[in-house]
Amino acid sequence: MLLITCPNCGPRDETEFHYGGQAHIAYPENPAELTDAEWSRYLFYRENPKGAFAERWVHSAGCRKWFNAVRDTVTYEFKSIYTGAAPATTTAAATNGGQK
Repeated sequence: MLLITCPNCGPRDETEFHYGGQAHIAYPENPAELTDAEWSRYLFYRENPKGAFAERWVHSAGCRKWFNAVRDTVTYEFKSIYTGAAPATTTAAATNGGQK
């Protein structure tokens, strides 16, 4: 069982949280202008790196607030948990979801 530290409530059991996918995915400026292929890429294509990865989480059984975290996908260790646009300390690949 993982112990996840909610930025509002402190350390809690992983069963209190729900995963929200990759963090820092910008919503398209003009979604109506996207082709079906471009829209499906936005909706379904995400990075799947080995190592540090920026993710969204919600404390669904607690404060019900969303936050971001950088988690190592190999060890499951949470490297950084933050509520702003970027983590305090992490690699560049983790902040932009591994995109160049």
